[in-house]
Amino acid sequence: MVIALFNKIYDKVKKFILENKVFLIVLIAINLLFWVDLPYVIYAPGGAINLENRIKVDEDYESKGKLQMAYVSMVRGSIPFLLASYVIPDWDIESKDDLTLEDETMEDMLKKDKLYMQESIGNATISALSLLNKNIDIKKIHNNVIYITKEADTKLELYDEIVKADGVEIRSLDEYKKIVESHKIGDVIKLEILRNNKKKDVTIKVYNTKDGLKTGISIVTTYDLKTEDNIKIKSKASESGPSGGLMMALGIYNSLTKEDITNGKNIVGTGTIDIDGNVGEIGGVKYKLIGAVRNKADVFICPLENYKEAKKVAKEKKYDIIIITGKNLTEIVDKLNSL
Repeated sequence: MVIALFNKIYDKVKKFILENKVFLIVLIAINLLFWVDLPYVIYAPGGAINLENRIKVDEDYESKGKLQMAYVSMVRGSIPFLLASYVIPDWDIESKDDLTLEDETMEDMLKKDKLYMQESIGNATISALSLLNKNIDIKKIHNNVIYITKEADTKLELYDEIVKADGVEIRSLDEYKKIVESHKIGDVIKLEILRNNKKKDVTIKVYNTKDGLKTGISIVTTYDLKTEDNIKIKSKASESGPSGGLMMALGIYNSLTKEDITNGKNIVGTGTIDIDGNVGEIGGVKYKLIGAVRNKADVFICPLENYKEAKKVAKEKKYDIIIITGKNLTEIVDKLNSL
């Protein structure tokens, strides 16, 4: 009885396939077109994230305007999207090889960008509180290895946390660089690291490059912080990278001061930031500016290195938007207050 039922179902399925084989072939082909992953991605104009929904403090001053963090949209490089990029304005194809470092996978790049975002949150918090002359309690500093070159002579692994170099506690990439620069070509530096929460001792050799003495690794610094205002910054799993640092710093600053730097305006911006409040270059400023205009921004903020390109795009597209720039957080705050 079971066999007879199975044969009946089989005959119906076979009949359906034969009667609809053209449709099924087309359906499978369309699915393959969308899901076959080619070595490209597409950059497209993004949007803006309202920081009022992300930054929480114990006593938050009200703002009449908005401070928003610009982002770039990245679309998978499947065949239909690649074809669409030829007819959709401001959709640009990029090779995955151009986005990753040598021998770096896309997975490693995304994990690295997650750490960069955590670093930017710490830098934004420290720089904003420093400008407000508030106390910051840095409980712990983490220096994680995010890239190792072929030339590196070491047993380090990706995401190892460097605790000490030559017995000196490392608190930043700059401190590590100073130790490297104090050595000679061929010297061996002793490192104390944490790998999977276990202490290990490894070494790394110093070598010469056109840019000076190096050891062939890159580090991202993140912090465990305690603040008197109990600052919390929420982020989504899909968000990564360091380019939101400046806007997060402005958002924290604006939340903790009676002075409203928005002056009722919709302000969208981008830029990295370090713990001293220095603003750094970002990628994709064109897409971020377009996204800001689509989000009805009155003001767009970008780093000095990206200012010329942003002004050029605004002129070409005849955007009616104020574009400001500055080398550090203090300068940006002053310019916003003068608008």
